[in-house]
Amino acid sequence: MPAHVRKPGWLTVNVINRAVAWLTRRGISVWGSRVLAVRGRKSGQWRTTPVNLLTVDGRHYLVAPRGHVQWTHNMRAAGGGELRLGGKADVFSATEVADDDKPPLLRAYLKRWKAEVGVFFNGVGPDSSDSELRRIAPDHPVFRVEITSAGTAG
Repeated sequence: MPAHVRKPGWLTVNVINRAVAWLTRRGISVWGSRVLAVRGRKSGQWRTTPVNLLTVDGRHYLVAPRGHVQWTHNMRAAGGGELRLGGKADVFSATEVADDDKPPLLRAYLKRWKAEVGVFFNGVGPDSSDSELRRIAPDHPVFRVEITSAGTAG
């Protein structure tokens, strides 16, 4: 079965993502936004994209609402990257979360950002059952983020 991917439309790529990234690069976090920087698995060049940083019980996570997209493949290869906000960059390592451990994280993510990303979860929302969240878990990579060097110049 091919990996689940929901490619962004023109408006998202050319307006929304650019606006959120522009604000985030200037130190304005939009609902927890950061600019994720991760090395490309083939090129070795930094690749950036705006992401929502989820915090649950004091731990940080990155959730891929659109599925197995380029940054998730790069994250698996690189094992970490940088989360940028304004002029600082937090260097981190990342560990992928097992599907069975995702339901509470997906629920928390949807509770906070459903209006923004709910369409990518095929009708599953923050009030859905654990079994429904487990059913969609394989389609949405989740990475636990461990900050290894906080607030360095980016």
